[in-house]
Amino acid sequence: MNAVTPVLLGLLASKPCSGYDIKRVVDRSTRFFWAASYGQIYPELKRLEAEGLIEGEDRPNGGRSRRVYTLTPAGREALLEWMRSEITTIELRDESLLRLFLADELPREEALWLLEGRKRGHEQYLEVLREIQALPGGPDPTFVDLVLRYGIDFNEWGARWCEEQLQRLRAETKAA
Repeated sequence: MNAVTPVLLGLLASKPCSGYDIKRVVDRSTRFFWAASYGQIYPELKRLEAEGLIEGEDRPNGGRSRRVYTLTPAGREALLEWMRSEITTIELRDESLLRLFLADELPREEALWLLEGRKRGHEQYLEVLREIQALPGGPDPTFVDLVLRYGIDFNEWGARWCEEQLQRLRAETKAA
């Protein structure tokens, strides 16, 4: 499996989807912690189909070509095997944190501006996640809701942490 495989298998476990459908779902759900681009999705769908983990069927939509994929029993088994694996990697790739890590190379105000930007980023994510939480249609499945709540809690904490650090660093600057 590569990084996008579990996303595809997992989304196809719930219902048949096209690559476009998958990208749409990713953009309002897993992208907040596990992104997938069209450039990753379509080649992986082809590979998974060639391996027999999914099956595709051409279903044109108007004038557009469209291929809808379903999970095969082998694909479901591969997904369950991955989910049940004892190996769990918590890997964070955060460009904002990398910039902060290197921020001593900047003048102090520019470095603080990076921290302010991170705070705004957390606040923007919170707004999006709360909009998702308020969507009509009833409650999300239990563990989808659990991950959404994690995202909300994490970004509330992140915005608060950034504000506390901004205050601390500005106080240090004034005292110096």
